[in-house]
Formats: sequence, structure tokens, C-alpha cells
Amino acid sequence: MPLYEHVFLARQDVSNAQVETMTKEFTDLIEQGGGKVTKSEYWGVKSLAYKIKKNRKAHFSLLNIEAPSEAVAEMERRMGLSTEILRFLTIKVEEHETDPSVMMRKGDRDDRDRGSFGGRGGGGGGGFRGGDRGGERRGGGGGGFRGGDRGGDREGGSSFRPRPPRDGDRPRAPRDDAAATGSEE
Repeated sequence: MPLYEHVFLARQDVSNAQVETMTKEFTDLIEQGGGKVTKSEYWGVKSLAYKIKKNRKAHFSLLNIEAPSEAVAEMERRMGLSTEILRFLTIKVEEHETDPSVMMRKGDRDDRDRGSFGGRGGGGGGGFRGGDRGGERRGGGGGGFRGGDRGGDREGGSSFRPRPPRDGDRPRAPRDDAAATGSEE
């Protein structure tokens, strides 16, 4: 039988108990269609990257499904009709993971976050700062996202360079002269 990973998002104003009830209903629907749900995970309420149907947050749930495609299609049809479900995604996979999903592995996230802000090594406190603090990095003073001296031969550290003239460009009078005389060309 084909294997699927299915994630659905429920509205933020639905309670946890209602999400559990919906998960149970969809599990029963899959079982009626001749399949089974091998794993079910509730990931909690998480912020969305953008508003979906006027919701900024949603309840996230994962189902690992082993079922015929007709049963999955019926479940998706019912989810599409439900007003509580914002979005869902079903992916056919070769095999299911036996470990907890990435969203459930809290320990891995904590270990990653202990490094410097940018995720790369380097001296000092790291992070996005103005000025030329933090020592030399990448061969120049400041470099990267740190601001400060950008190098080069321009005064004041400005990165502005006017574009070169193109064929057919008309020469323009400087703005100061036009504003001072009050005349327009």
C-alpha cells in the first residue's frame, strides 16, 4: 500500500480538544477506506508566515498514513469542505520515519541556537552591528554584515556610484542650479 505524510493546519480559535477530535475523525475515515494511520503528532499552535483566511496562527498536525489513494482523496475532499481546516498537504513517501518528526525534536534546535547569531564562527559577540567592532574578519575591516568601513577608495564609506552615461542620454543641469534660478528646462 502507498505511504503518505499528511500535514493539516486548523484555525487558531479552535481548541486543542477539537483538533484531537478532527484528527480522530480523519483517522477513522482512513481506516474505513482500508488504510491505517501509523503515527499522529500534534505540533501545537504556531505562527504562520502570512495570513491565511484572516488567521495569523494555526494548529499543526501530522499524520503518517498507509492507505489506498482513494481513501486519502476522500479525506482531502472532506478537509476541503471543513471550515476549521485552513490548509493541508499530502506527500507520497517511500518510507515513514520511525523517529519523532523534526518539529518534535526540541533538543536539536537548542544545540543549533547556542552558536553565534549568524551561525558562523568568528570573533567576538557576532551579530549585525554598526561600526567596526569585533575584530578583523574575511580579510578586511568590518566585512560581511557588520557595517563600518567598507574598504575601497571612496571617502565617507558611501557605496553609491552613479551609473555610467548611456548612448542617447541628454546632459542634465545640476539640481542646485535649477532650484536656485527657479527655471525649468
